[in-house]
Amino acid sequence: MNVNHPSLSFEVFPPNTAAGTANIKETLDRLQALNPNFISVTCSNNKSNIEETTLKLAGYINNTLKVPAIAHLPAAYLNTQQVTRILTELDSLHIHQLLALRGDIIPEVPRKDDFKYASDLIRFVHAQKPGFKISGACYPEIHPESPDLVSDIRYLKQKVDAGCNQLITQLFFDNDRFFTFKENCALAGIKVPIIAGIMPITNRKQALRLIKTTSAHLPKKFLAIFDKYEHDPASLRTAGLAYAVDQIVDLITRGAAGIHLYTMNHAETAINIQNTIGSLFNSSAQLNN
Repeated sequence: MNVNHPSLSFEVFPPNTAAGTANIKETLDRLQALNPNFISVTCSNNKSNIEETTLKLAGYINNTLKVPAIAHLPAAYLNTQQVTRILTELDSLHIHQLLALRGDIIPEVPRKDDFKYASDLIRFVHAQKPGFKISGACYPEIHPESPDLVSDIRYLKQKVDAGCNQLITQLFFDNDRFFTFKENCALAGIKVPIIAGIMPITNRKQALRLIKTTSAHLPKKFLAIFDKYEHDPASLRTAGLAYAVDQIVDLITRGAAGIHLYTMNHAETAINIQNTIGSLFNSSAQLNN
């Protein structure tokens, strides 16, 4: 990876309505024009239906739009037979990249027993398809279920040792915490690229949900934007986008390997960021299909 030209990538999720399906194709057409390094596709809430949701959308991205696609696989909801079938399907779609996760634990969705942790899934995929590029998730501010920082970094090292080629962070809003995390990874011998996951906050509903549910630290500057513009949608959008742009520029300047935008299936914010600071990124995909 050329550190002077870090990657730019996007995350989308499979829609569950007809209107959502129409919207996602329009969104993806617009994201394609930004020449991302890759687009990742999350799992739907019905995690047993990955072939009809995640893989179908990833196939469209990879083969129709000609943008490298990464499919999310949740370890907790898959068994070895399913993963073997999914890997075969990915091969047929010419997709040789995936993001291995444990997956959020949803009480109403039955878990499987084959892969307790993401590292178990990574190890299995690496053995079955050693040519696949495997991404893993990481938490700059510690996984909510980890007992402490040392344990969290140790578990992350296990993912990398199992065959993980790069890491993508959960969203965060305090860059200093990201770089402290990056230093801790280096001290632990974690040498794979760490891509920063960024979610621009551009509307009141999104901000309120984030404030209530996130474990990420919200800096005073971020909270001040919401306090001042909570009931002014246009100004909140402008200020939220400016915050994200400042965050991204700082990350790139200080050596982040790449930026992964959580788009929420909307292209406007990504387009605005590309128009503002697009020259800081690679102009074409670096990850090989």
